[in-house]
Amino acid sequence: MNEDQAVSALGALAHVQRLRVFRALVVAGPEGLTPSVLAEQLDVARNALSFHLKELAHAGLVTIEPQGRNLIYRAAYAHMNGLIDYLTEHCCQGDACEVSESTHCAC
Repeated sequence: MNEDQAVSALGALAHVQRLRVFRALVVAGPEGLTPSVLAEQLDVARNALSFHLKELAHAGLVTIEPQGRNLIYRAAYAHMNGLIDYLTEHCCQGDACEVSESTHCAC
């Protein structure tokens, strides 16, 4: 992942509703969710949800698969992991990092 991709992903997640959508898709796992199920789960209007899904897809954080008359949205785990790797790449100034139970890097 490069800096521009990281900024795009972080920008997409820097909105409460998009963060909630992304988290719901991560929890849903590889099966993904349709927009109608997401809208119901998150109690959000479908037109607003559509906008947020588009932003997440543009940032590479979700994938879209047409399935009949429905669209299935899934979290893009590889992109999410790439963002996490990018953010922690230099957390210990080039040394190997060891994540402790407190979830902080221990150098």
